[in-house]
Amino acid sequence: MFTTIKRLLIGRPLRSNELEGQKLTKLKALAILSSDALSSVAYGPEQVLIVLATVGTLAFWYSIPITVGILILLAALILSYRQVIYSYPQGGGAYLVSKENLGVTPGLLAGGSLLVDYILTVAVSVSAGTDAITSAFQSLHPYSVQIAVFLVLIITILNLRGLTESANVLAYPVYLFVFALIVIIVVGLFKTVTGQVPQNLHPHIGTPVAGISLFLLLKAFSSGCSALTGVEAISNAIPNFRDPAPRNAARTLAMMGIILASLLAGISFLAYWLGIAPKETETVVSQMAHRTLGNGVLYYFVQATTALILVLAANTGFSAFPQLAFNLARDKFMPRMFTIRGDRLGYSNGIIFLGVASMILIVAFQGNTERLIPLYAVGVFIPFTLAQCGMIVKWVTQRPRGWAGKMSVNFVGAIITFSVLAILFITKFTQVWPVLIFLPIVMFIFRKVNRHYEAVGEQLRIKGVFQEEIHSNVIIVPVAGITTVVERTINYAKSLSDQVIAVYVAFDHEDEKRMEEKWKEWDCGVRLVTLHSSYRSIVQPLAKFLEIIQRKAKENKYQVMVLIPQFIPKKRWQNILHNQSALLIRMRLLWEKDVVVATMPYHFKK
Repeated sequence: MFTTIKRLLIGRPLRSNELEGQKLTKLKALAILSSDALSSVAYGPEQVLIVLATVGTLAFWYSIPITVGILILLAALILSYRQVIYSYPQGGGAYLVSKENLGVTPGLLAGGSLLVDYILTVAVSVSAGTDAITSAFQSLHPYSVQIAVFLVLIITILNLRGLTESANVLAYPVYLFVFALIVIIVVGLFKTVTGQVPQNLHPHIGTPVAGISLFLLLKAFSSGCSALTGVEAISNAIPNFRDPAPRNAARTLAMMGIILASLLAGISFLAYWLGIAPKETETVVSQMAHRTLGNGVLYYFVQATTALILVLAANTGFSAFPQLAFNLARDKFMPRMFTIRGDRLGYSNGIIFLGVASMILIVAFQGNTERLIPLYAVGVFIPFTLAQCGMIVKWVTQRPRGWAGKMSVNFVGAIITFSVLAILFITKFTQVWPVLIFLPIVMFIFRKVNRHYEAVGEQLRIKGVFQEEIHSNVIIVPVAGITTVVERTINYAKSLSDQVIAVYVAFDHEDEKRMEEKWKEWDCGVRLVTLHSSYRSIVQPLAKFLEIIQRKAKENKYQVMVLIPQFIPKKRWQNILHNQSALLIRMRLLWEKDVVVATMPYHFKK
């Protein structure tokens, strides 16, 4: 049943040699890896206007120079991550750059920030998209959390089906959203050039504004930089591209930069020229669509694609998180399960973990993730800054041809990203302080995992000739009665060793005496030891008996083995009809040192 449902949802397993066919073309990669960055156009310019609105609508002209500053930062990031792609084609982005050039701790800080940021990306994006859906259909509002969780589940299943299949489904809404915004911008510019938009809707650039301050402008700039989240995703997912992967990834990054810059500039300019002010009841993009396209089909098309892109922005996290988790797991900072490819050749454990973590976050915050957005921004600007600094160190240390120009790009980027990070901490400390707690916890977990793997490696490593000598086996067979299963197990144990002891745990003295008489009558040639359990536990008396046997075995250089008889019902559901004593014994004894635990299965035929 489980296998049938899995095949229905996920699809047939793919062979390892089909991996190349699962890799992404530039157009598909642009859609699923840029959805987060492109969706931020829907709210990035609005965040700038919200801050400026605190001193009045006259301050809205400052959105133009602020947007220019954001575009300069975007250009620096695109150029920098293009260099990262060619320097680190194995993926990993800011994590690998920071680890190799700044040290392990900065690398873990960058990696941990990005992992948390991708979880926030999914939770925030899906919750925002759910809000858009419930706003259109008010009757669904009480079920917003359930809808958000359901949407995460759908996106998780799509990604488990493989990169190609998820891209085939998710690419269309992304390109439709881009098309919708281009229509708004083109129509708006046409009406502006042809004089259909009055000149008095906006303040003139340079108009003096009372109450404006550098602090406020920096706050508006840092808020607008939320439009740059997701820029790093392509550098984390380079192995998902078709060969030549680095070149295709670099070209995809350039295309994303051009589209993002064009949309950001167009939306910001039109918002200023049309004199649009942020409202609680209607987004800036919605107001712009109303004024340029009217209230017809095109308006609803814009609203529908905006809601879709906000939901599908989560797919950037699903594309980049598993690859980053793979790189951390490969370096022994995360569990090895994140290095395993699933049936559809994706890192399915990373996809499932991301889906479950984001669902928990949505439920915990009841779908209201506004408090997470500042953490979302901080989580991406920490690796931005570390990646820039790491590349500076790389160029200064290695000094390849043209290193000075490359370093200049990273130096400008480092100053701007660090400034944005500092502004976020200064202006929104009451909202972002949790990052100072959970990031050290994440890094502590990385270190603990790493120490465990190092300890395991040290203990498994062969250090020389094996000196320990074992003379023979002492085999302990736990029995619950005299049955066919016990008989087969006893006979097998006798074929391995001449030191076989059967152990029976009795709950009362009459039962103990009865078993001893039956065993004597059976006369199988193996000694029976009966143990009395006052508290009706089978495992504890057996464990104490093993301690005595182990001490004697150690003196005589014997190996202790526990051979557990276990019958297997024909149908799996029939297991619930039987006591799982064999399973409990095995689970308990696996933690015992120097004890071999084995099972002798007996399969029922009916």
